[in-house]
Amino acid sequence: MATAQDFDQAIELINKSTNIIVTSHNRPDGDACGCVHAMCMALRSLGKTAVPLFLSPVPKWYAFLFESEPGILGETLTIDQLEGFDLVVVVDTNSYVQLPQLGQWLKDSHLPVLVIDHHITGDGLGAVEVIDTSAGAAGIIVYDLLIHAGWPITPKIAENIFVAIATDTGWFKFQNADGRAYRYAAEMIEAGAKPSQIHKEIYQNYSPARMDLQTRMLNTLTLEMDDRVAIQHILQSDFADSGAAMTDTEDLIDLCQRIGSVIVAVLLTELPDGRIKASLRSRSNVDVRRIAQKYNGGGHTMASGCILDLPLDQARQRILADIAEQLND
Repeated sequence: MATAQDFDQAIELINKSTNIIVTSHNRPDGDACGCVHAMCMALRSLGKTAVPLFLSPVPKWYAFLFESEPGILGETLTIDQLEGFDLVVVVDTNSYVQLPQLGQWLKDSHLPVLVIDHHITGDGLGAVEVIDTSAGAAGIIVYDLLIHAGWPITPKIAENIFVAIATDTGWFKFQNADGRAYRYAAEMIEAGAKPSQIHKEIYQNYSPARMDLQTRMLNTLTLEMDDRVAIQHILQSDFADSGAAMTDTEDLIDLCQRIGSVIVAVLLTELPDGRIKASLRSRSNVDVRRIAQKYNGGGHTMASGCILDLPLDQARQRILADIAEQLND
């Protein structure tokens, strides 16, 4: 767990800063979105300038978290517009590979970086790092920081932290939904978060295009290794035909885990450049992080991802072979 000294160093770094960028990994999920906005609101309450910066579009079902549309690097903001800031806060990742466009700029700018993360894998990119691998979500660590610092938890901050915790624990159904996650979620509710309204915004807000994409994905589903492994894919043609976006793939991998025999789930998504993004989930002793790390990816033991510079068929064969190796062991 993060120590009191870690939090003290983070607070000291923030207190010395005036203009702060708060960012997270490419393809932001609920944990990333919630942490970025919660941190921005907390920093603004201290009189700081805090700007949320995302490296790819925010999924539509998280738009309700923000008062206005946040900046997207390469779309609404350029690298040149990042001059004049004196601190970068990076939440929910500690890996340069997950910070396309921004990673090299961080190295070149020599700005101090504060990392708040719960992943085991990382590049040590922060001058100060608050790392807690026992936390089920980065939002848990953000909340710990706010409490340690004595900063107020407004209803809107509580909503964002609740989203971070609830989504990264699969709405409290994953193994990382421990007592701490439940306790913190309860505290967010007491501070003003409204779970039923949040659930509707996130999980009952599909577009027709996203539903179409889900159907196309499920039509590719096959079961392997005595029905213990479910694997499916989404092609660029599926995005074009359905009108869906890459953000619409979030959580689709979870659907096949409703099959009782499935202990490992795989979703292979073709990227615009032809590479294959592999999303991996496990509910067994198969460590999908080990598989993702072979291809310079990462994540958690039960949920990880990576990108393979291979055609779909070869990527499928590689991932299945990696899973089989662990199953056989």
